[in-house]
Amino acid sequence: MTYASPSDDWVAALRERSPSAETAVTLDALDPERMTARGRIDALVVLEQHMAWLQAKQVEVLAAIAAHTETPEAVIVDAGGSLDEVFAASWDGAVEEVACALRLANQTAAQRLRTATLLAGRHQATARLLGEGQISYLQAMAVAEQLEVLDDEVAGQVEAVLVSKMPVLAVGQTRAALRREIHRADPEGAESRHRVRVKERRVLHHPQDDGMALFGAVLPAQQAALMEQAVDACAVAYERDGRTLEQKRADALFDLVVNQPGASAVGEARAGRSSVVVQVTVPFDILLGAEDGPAELKGYGPITAGQARELAFAPGTVWRRLLTQPETGLLVKTDPTTYRPTAETARQVIARDQYCAFPSCRMPAHRCDLDHVRPFDHRHPDRGGQTTSENLQPLCRRHHRLKTHHPGWRVSRDPHTGVATWTAPTGHTYTNAPPVYRE
Repeated sequence: MTYASPSDDWVAALRERSPSAETAVTLDALDPERMTARGRIDALVVLEQHMAWLQAKQVEVLAAIAAHTETPEAVIVDAGGSLDEVFAASWDGAVEEVACALRLANQTAAQRLRTATLLAGRHQATARLLGEGQISYLQAMAVAEQLEVLDDEVAGQVEAVLVSKMPVLAVGQTRAALRREIHRADPEGAESRHRVRVKERRVLHHPQDDGMALFGAVLPAQQAALMEQAVDACAVAYERDGRTLEQKRADALFDLVVNQPGASAVGEARAGRSSVVVQVTVPFDILLGAEDGPAELKGYGPITAGQARELAFAPGTVWRRLLTQPETGLLVKTDPTTYRPTAETARQVIARDQYCAFPSCRMPAHRCDLDHVRPFDHRHPDRGGQTTSENLQPLCRRHHRLKTHHPGWRVSRDPHTGVATWTAPTGHTYTNAPPVYRE
């Protein structure tokens, strides 16, 4: 017979208490080596409860940050007149600093702030459950996000139904329960929102480890079901060659998208492949096989030397030479001084920085504006910032507007290291460095 140790009894009692500052100070005494298997599970739950309690505290702070952020509505731009109305109306000045302070993507920071505002405002019952450690932050976030489409009264009704259920539900079950209740409470709205979401259909591409990537699409569920059937039909038609079914399904999706339909085999289809552009930056000695090391695939990041060579030596590949500094490994290129960068200069800056130069942003550089770090002087070009790669940086439209119009944000760039230093309205500084191609 196995008896519970004193540590087991203590942590079991702690599990029954709501987390607080008083209970939090005792957590350092948790010693899993003195517990049985049962006690360790209780300890795990206790820690999860206290993480929820801390996240509830963070929600309060984030909501306060969002509520006390100043919007630069009265700023006067250089060209005369007031700040772009669209920019001012949609601007949330807290996003950038929260993103930099917590090292988050802008979208994630904006999501955190919006969730906190909703929880602190109209979902206080859910926030209370979070602070008591009865639900997880992911559940609280699901309530805030999914009920945002409803007006306050209907959202409150749905939340009231879920409050008693959530403490015993998993995150996925909570999301499913929310969807069901939303459809019950607002069936016409659900149909209308679906029509809007159909217009927002898009392709997704996310890098993964070991030279892999996740590629897919957000589209109507019925279309996804038909696509899955088409992929399965193509996959089962392949010969038995040692590939698993999942490998064949992945290969089938690639063939259906990239290769011309109607080809009897992958090899035959390659000849009819439509023209595509894939940008890879790789040191020349690695490209030729003299050394091994990473290359950079545009929109993804580091890939292996073998992957780079496969792309580089594929039929129809076009090579462009770019130069790097031996001392720093940074990409460099000298171009004429003009206000609008030449195509070569633009390619240089885009390949050098790869992403928006704001610290928390991952917008691909080819989708950004090319901004003069030191402003260009149109009347006296010799006195202003020059249109050289050293004085150019890619900025997404949002952060280009931030740099140009927001009085509290400033940026400087070290021409030798390429490090951009941003100063926030609060006085905090954040840095962003371009990738080093040879380390």
